[in-house]
Amino acid sequence: MPFLAVTAAIVGAVACVIAAGWVYKRGEAQRRDRDATILALLLSALWSVLCAAFGAADFSTELAQTARNIALVYLLFRLFANDGRDLSMRMVRYLVITLFVVELFQPLLLILDRRFVSIPEAQAFIFQISAVLHLLVTIGSLVLLHNLYAGAATTSRNLLRWSALALAGFWLFELNYYTIAYLTGDAPDLLSVLQGFAIAGVAVCLALGSHSRTAGLEFSPSRAVAFRSLSLLLITAYLLAMVVIAQSLAALGGELGRFSQVGFLILACAAAVVWIPSAKARGWLRVTLLKHLFQHRYDYRAEWQRFTDTVGLNENDNATLQDRAVKALADITDSRGGLLLAPNEEAELELVSDWRWREISVPSPAAKRGFSSALEESGYIVDFDRVRSGANVPVELRSFPEWMLESEDVWAAVPLLHYGRLVGVVILSRPTTNRSLDWEDLDLLRVAGRQLASYLAEQTGQQALMEANRFDEFNRRIAFVMHDIKNLASQLSLLAGNAEKHAENPEFHKDMLITLRNSADKLNTMLARLGRYGSGKPSEMSVVEISALVGDIAKRFNGIHSVEVAQAIPGLVRCDVEALTQALQHLVQNAIDASKDDDTVFLEVKNDGIHAKIEIVDSGTGMTPEFVRNGLFKPFVSSKEGGFGIGAFEASELIRAMGGRINVETRPGLGTRFMVTLPLSATAQLFEQSLTKKNEVA
Repeated sequence: MPFLAVTAAIVGAVACVIAAGWVYKRGEAQRRDRDATILALLLSALWSVLCAAFGAADFSTELAQTARNIALVYLLFRLFANDGRDLSMRMVRYLVITLFVVELFQPLLLILDRRFVSIPEAQAFIFQISAVLHLLVTIGSLVLLHNLYAGAATTSRNLLRWSALALAGFWLFELNYYTIAYLTGDAPDLLSVLQGFAIAGVAVCLALGSHSRTAGLEFSPSRAVAFRSLSLLLITAYLLAMVVIAQSLAALGGELGRFSQVGFLILACAAAVVWIPSAKARGWLRVTLLKHLFQHRYDYRAEWQRFTDTVGLNENDNATLQDRAVKALADITDSRGGLLLAPNEEAELELVSDWRWREISVPSPAAKRGFSSALEESGYIVDFDRVRSGANVPVELRSFPEWMLESEDVWAAVPLLHYGRLVGVVILSRPTTNRSLDWEDLDLLRVAGRQLASYLAEQTGQQALMEANRFDEFNRRIAFVMHDIKNLASQLSLLAGNAEKHAENPEFHKDMLITLRNSADKLNTMLARLGRYGSGKPSEMSVVEISALVGDIAKRFNGIHSVEVAQAIPGLVRCDVEALTQALQHLVQNAIDASKDDDTVFLEVKNDGIHAKIEIVDSGTGMTPEFVRNGLFKPFVSSKEGGFGIGAFEASELIRAMGGRINVETRPGLGTRFMVTLPLSATAQLFEQSLTKKNEVA
């Protein structure tokens, strides 16, 4: 026992010194309890050294013990300071001062014990008083510790976890130690020996709690280890029960007692030999333990209630359904933020919503068609840590967007599938406490993703119905307008014809005829344009030099706003010149409307050998991802006060009719970049020839 006590004290001293060095070098400097932790560890190391050198009962050792206890109480007080409660809770300070005073009585009792060394009764009385005072300090400290942890916010509890565990373990050990000492009148030998190991455990926990990274560590043994540990404990308890019962039977005395003892041991051993290897018995034990002693990672009832509340209750008036959908999945995994990507008409993924993740840069489009198609076919929830480590996943590595693989914060991608169709993809950021996805995460995210997909699909259907109703109303109104314009055009044409027949003043009627014919031409052009809307076909296709066309458009805005061509790479495109000019003018006018008077709108023409790309760039107000997704290219939706919401929609329809597409990159407050992509004339010709050959073969 003395050798074990010295060994334990040395282990405690070494652990405290290493822990103090760790806290000094690696601990967070802004923590209010940092200096108090180092002080408590150094005094604990001093006590352990004196205990190993002179024994636990030496005067110097007991003085060091008093200093150590005061330092630990002071550490507890400084833990309150991490969230400012040491200033707001005056009673805490009064209780800490009281504990200091009570602990300071211990040196006085030591002096009295030395003075009355020849009077055993006086020493026994002094020992009882010392034990009672230790119990008062211990109980008061545990009450303070309970208030510390119970009153802390959730984020603060993560930082306090290991420190609170260290102090709770220490004072519970002290509570048992001095309770036994008070009841027996002497220090318990076994607990005295184990004091050094207890101090070592306290040092390890305090070191872990000194930094936010290590403070988030959790002890989470596998179920196999837990089952074996519990099995070992049950076997040990069974053997102890055998010994106790056998000793009790031996108390009967005589041959009967001896016979009962031997018979019980034989039956108990036989039962153990039969029961322990039994697969049925072990299976029953495993199921019972898993059912009653273990808990899943998630409280599924609470998670489902939170999920439905997040999606169904819009506590923030500015939160769209897309924002709430991202938040609902992020809350499940405690992710710090998330993105929602949705497929466009070319099956490319575009950014729809970013929830608390503004710092990440997402290109347009966010992902190509191959990535969205792979997620739609497989329904695979992507664990990006596995992808980066080179693990085999159902989605080809080359289809992953580079920005997802390069950003370490991108943690998981959850496909939202509705009847086998990809409605969207939620990208989750890495949780505050870094961990790996497990089977419970995947199952819950998969179920929640399907539910979210149904909500988003329902919203899309409602928007399509509302848009159809708006078109119906628009068609009814425009029918009367077209009828009146047609009648006016007919009247003007007839007037021009009659005036030509009955002309008396040639010069006068000549000017009148020109004016009337121009008016008729304009009206007929308007009718033709109105009749072309929705047909999906351009009126007349011709080959045009795109850089020259863009230059002409920039000149048309001279004197109205500063519009400059920053880059113009020549290229021939086959298009409807009138329709393309009209579409580009719409986009340039939108850029001018979004910009300040002294801000320049830049035009760029690029050529990659297959496509020509016209970019319209402004540094204006920008647009939100929600508006780009749900309103920009929708008719009758405008971000401008008094706008009709037709310009961007008409430009999109005209460009699409010519085999092109429009992409948008925008940030609120920074500006917008419209990118119009059209096939070069040579590319379009090759495509038409290939299509013609396929039709002939068919």
